[in-house]
Amino acid sequence: MKKMKHDVPTRLVKVLILILMMVAFGFVWYGYYAARAQVHYYRRGDWVVILLFGILYYGFCRSYDAFHISISPISEIIYSQTLALIISDFIMYVVIWLLSLYMPNAVPLLITFGVQFLISVLWTFLAHQWYFHNFRPGRTAVIYDLREGMESLVGEYGMEKKFHIEKVLGVEECLAKLSVLDEMDTVFLSGIHSHERNIILKYCMYQDIQVYVIPRIGDVIMGGAKKVHMFHLPMLRIDRYRPIPEYTIAKRAFDILFSGIAIVIASPFMLVTAIAIKSDGGPALYKQKRLTKDGKEFNVLKFRSMRVDAEKDGVARLSTGDKDDRITPVGKIIRKIRFDELPQLFNILRGDMSIVGPRPERPEIARQYEEEMPEFRLRLQAKAGLTGYAQVYGKYNTTPYDKLLMDLTYIGTPSLWEDFKICLATVKILFMPESTEGVEEGQATAMGNGHSKGRQAD
Repeated sequence: MKKMKHDVPTRLVKVLILILMMVAFGFVWYGYYAARAQVHYYRRGDWVVILLFGILYYGFCRSYDAFHISISPISEIIYSQTLALIISDFIMYVVIWLLSLYMPNAVPLLITFGVQFLISVLWTFLAHQWYFHNFRPGRTAVIYDLREGMESLVGEYGMEKKFHIEKVLGVEECLAKLSVLDEMDTVFLSGIHSHERNIILKYCMYQDIQVYVIPRIGDVIMGGAKKVHMFHLPMLRIDRYRPIPEYTIAKRAFDILFSGIAIVIASPFMLVTAIAIKSDGGPALYKQKRLTKDGKEFNVLKFRSMRVDAEKDGVARLSTGDKDDRITPVGKIIRKIRFDELPQLFNILRGDMSIVGPRPERPEIARQYEEEMPEFRLRLQAKAGLTGYAQVYGKYNTTPYDKLLMDLTYIGTPSLWEDFKICLATVKILFMPESTEGVEEGQATAMGNGHSKGRQAD
């Protein structure tokens, strides 16, 4: 009953914004575009057009977490809503164009977008206020073992209104007296071995306590297991990354089609970028050894964003972001808009990389990671990608352990739908500065950065 009192009104608030957006689009369709369509669809056809907009808007909002009023900051919700509206309205403009005798006037739809944007901003502020006025922060406990600092992330990400941290306990302290979790609404389990974690997890289920678990490498590998039945028993079968042939063929066909079209479209931008980079007298492109499937080395192509002598000491190191004095003025711009990655479209066309997959790591840096974390090689089960799960949900300076967790999450469940969702999510992060945030000054790699302390052996 407690969950229903939370979920039902929250869902109704989310349905409200969907209805409002469909009404706004309905006005411009009925008031302007319907009369100019080549064929009049009358009432049923008009409803289909409006419903199509609603489906697109809802789908993109779900992809960009635009309804997460309880866990996302207002600015991010508005950004996600705006992105969903831009894409949905653009697609509907193309649909209207196909239904019309000639290219339709875009001004009415642009005005509608402005109205929708204002509705989105108003709804976001009101929904945010409504939610936190009606639902108090949950009493929260953090239980940790090897991974400390989870409680600091609550403040860092502005989640104090959702989670009120009352207890931070080591796993042994918690196991000694599980009743310390009584009266908690939420428990975070951070870096805990499976045996101890399962004891706490089952106790929380008995007490109706919501649990968030930061998985370990073994957990993520298990997440990709296939359910089978043998000997009249439920079993889980776990294999190395081995997607079905249909997926492999379709993925490669999409890579070729996408990269070929993208190269044609991006060629003017690549030409201008190359000329701008050449202005400092150095080469426009540079090649760098990277690792792809099964540890195979290849030369990744990128537009040069750093000085020619950026690694004159022979040490491979990650960028420290905007504060890195090795980055050229042109380099700062092309990094911001991701143009430095465009030449990798040729790597994709050639077959060295895929559109979606674990980002290719430099051999020298990979070896450093593997010295402390041998499991890092597990991400080489799949072909390297231009974008990936870790790029969408992590940051440039995400720790190697967390990056591995995210890459293994992708590898464990290969599907075209998952690839499509990652492509959509990539659009969202293109203009989010934290996705390109560098490592700390003095660090060569991302090892040791973040909130994971100590080796998390699995």
